Amino acid sequence: MKNQSLQTLGLAVITAVALTSCSGLGKLVKNADKITYKVTPDPMEMHGDSMTVTISGTYPPKIFPKKATVTTIPVIKYNGGEKALKPVVLVGEKVADAPKGSTKIMNKTGGNFSYTSEKIAYMPEMKVATLELRAQGQVKKKTKDLPAKKVADGTIITPLLVKADDKAIVGKDNFQKVVPHSETAQIFFVINQSQVRGSEMNSAEMKSLKEYSSSASKNPNIAFKNMNVSAYASPDGELSRNSELAEDRAKESTKSMIAMFKDKKTKVEAASQETFYNKVTTAEDWDGFKKAMEASSIPDKELILRVLTMYPDGETREKEIKNLSKTYTEVADKILPKLRRSVLTLNVDVNSRTDEQISKLAMSAPDSLSVEEMLYAATLTTDINTKLDIYKKAETKYGSDWRTSNNVGMVYLMQNKLNDAEAQFKKADGLSANNPVVKNNMGIVARWKGDRKAAMELYKSAGAAGPDVSYNMGIIEIQNGNYAAAVSNFGSNNSFNSALAKLLNGNPDGAMSTIDNSTDKDAALSFYLKAIAGARQNKAEVLNTNLKVAIQKDASFKQMAKDDAEFIKFRDNAEFKALVN
Repeated sequence: MKNQSLQTLGLAVITAVALTSCSGLGKLVKNADKITYKVTPDPMEMHGDSMTVTISGTYPPKIFPKKATVTTIPVIKYNGGEKALKPVVLVGEKVADAPKGSTKIMNKTGGNFSYTSEKIAYMPEMKVATLELRAQGQVKKKTKDLPAKKVADGTIITPLLVKADDKAIVGKDNFQKVVPHSETAQIFFVINQSQVRGSEMNSAEMKSLKEYSSSASKNPNIAFKNMNVSAYASPDGELSRNSELAEDRAKESTKSMIAMFKDKKTKVEAASQETFYNKVTTAEDWDGFKKAMEASSIPDKELILRVLTMYPDGETREKEIKNLSKTYTEVADKILPKLRRSVLTLNVDVNSRTDEQISKLAMSAPDSLSVEEMLYAATLTTDINTKLDIYKKAETKYGSDWRTSNNVGMVYLMQNKLNDAEAQFKKADGLSANNPVVKNNMGIVARWKGDRKAAMELYKSAGAAGPDVSYNMGIIEIQNGNYAAAVSNFGSNNSFNSALAKLLNGNPDGAMSTIDNSTDKDAALSFYLKAIAGARQNKAEVLNTNLKVAIQKDASFKQMAKDDAEFIKFRDNAEFKALVN
């Protein structure tokens, strides 16, 4: 009985082997190592938060069974799990009802296949990963597994090095340390006269000028610069006489001003000197005449204005206007007297409070400062909490000014208080709709919250805010895997992110140059990026030299480099091994 059972079992094994041999699956399994595969990219690469691989394979002649269906499943294996991708289905030449999308492989000649995976969402665990192919052959109901084969090792995740140094934009102050200021008065003259009448020195304009000068002379923050004396003659009479008259009026006006500023009630030392005055004369004030006519209601004024257009010569103009006898009488009474004058413009510089004074007042008496002074005060400190305090005080007093809310939000952004920052930017947006500065800052909040699409839309509406917006768009383009667009957005900016974009876009030399000209050039991460650039150029010396500096500056780069698939081809390099082990 026992011998009969053994005979039965032996017969079953012989039968199974015979069936497998007959199906051709055994020969396929036996020759599995002759099947060649190529994976692109190898190592695998992460772009735009996802991974995609292309696999091409070649079956040599005489091993693919004519009636077989071979299903190959690419599997990404990583620490703690694995991810199976869509399968590749290959069929022999005599398979009826081949699955849709399958590729036929001939037994006699062999054959090729090409496959591109779906997009796979990248997970941090996939940094250290392998790609393995698991294939199973089937003929009718008979199946046979081929040996699993590793076809790719590691995942390049260099795009994740992008720095989150988004450029928030402050609502700038318009504070001026020196504010030019002018006060103006006029002296009018009798026809053909240049003497300054006493009544003119007591006109309302002149009294106002005296009062301002007296007050300003006592203010240590006001510096007297000069006075422009513009003297005119009306455009009637001979040109030579008018020229002489205008010059005399300038001289007499200057004398009167010097006398006024020497008087103890209005004394200004600088203005007591001849050199303080800039004299300009106009012999025939046709421009003044035209403006006065345009503003008047004199009959025939349009005709007179036409005369000015038709005749450039002053003598002809005067003759034609006098021909309008009745009208000219009104012109002589109402227009010409206003043109016989000197215009006196006193120019001073009003100096602001000192930085020290502004800083103290911003904390102790903010209500005494203008909004421009408050915003300026915040720029005088590097302490983030002091900045926030000043901006909050500015917002309390000048809440209708969008800059105050925006700048509070910007400090919250620096403190990584996203919800608080967002609330402030929305408030600023309500005060100044579609303001590009505010839209830019709202875009940063959106990106930091993970909504890159919304962030990009906000940036697109913020272009007028300047190059910082383009920089922020460049960060998103790196994250989206659009490296050429990132390079374009960064433009001539020399920064780590700009260098990273160039490297990812296939320009390692440009990346190296950009880093070396950036303010980030001495950072450990910058040397690490240059090590990657060296690896991509297959320059072991460049790789090792820069990686050594990176590790010296930050020891965490040792393990990072050990795991980084960028250096996978150099893992047997003696110097590299010494650096990372």
